[in-house]
Amino acid sequence: MVISVTEENYLKAIFLVTYPAEGRAGNQLIAEKLGFNPASVTEMLRKLAEKKLIEYNRTSGAKLTREGLKAAIKVVRKHRLWETFLVKHLNFKWDEVHEVAEQLEHIQSDKLLDELTIFLGNPSFDPHGDPIPDKNGRIPNLKSKNLSEIETGKKIKVVKVADNTPSFLKYLDKQGIALADTLIIKEIQDFDKSLLIEVKGNKEVYLSAEAAKKILVE
Repeated sequence: MVISVTEENYLKAIFLVTYPAEGRAGNQLIAEKLGFNPASVTEMLRKLAEKKLIEYNRTSGAKLTREGLKAAIKVVRKHRLWETFLVKHLNFKWDEVHEVAEQLEHIQSDKLLDELTIFLGNPSFDPHGDPIPDKNGRIPNLKSKNLSEIETGKKIKVVKVADNTPSFLKYLDKQGIALADTLIIKEIQDFDKSLLIEVKGNKEVYLSAEAAKKILVE
């Protein structure tokens, strides 16, 4: 079955807004993920349903079928592998890779994907800490908590960021916080729950409660 670039984008969006629950996604959620008007997504969802890539009705929303899920996971896999390649080997920063990977994820060569995986050493997580599905569609499990849930005095490691927008990633860069960094919460403010954080044992920074919710640690 031939799946167009637009269809792949829809399948990926449905997967991303429903994973890991594998539930249904309404038009509003899909539209927000894609940056479209909710009314404009209905026709494409009907086409995907006709191709048996999703189950869909306007009331309960869209759910990926087995074939739809397989296609969506493959696109996600390619996207995250390309992000990893761009950061590790082409000197891209983690806030610069998303749009480029959005283009590269639609390359259809399975041989290229296999060779890319081998070249990268079969990574399990991308530069933002998102899990990379393996060739069989299995997704690595990441056990983590939001930084905002951690008590003072505990040493933790950054394993993922829940917000991949360039503005948030640049904000973390300014704070000197990156994946795999060791953090210690020194103080939590009663007033607004902002945090005083020790980063890598040599720098202290303040983070807002909102920012702390977007940083996942273990």
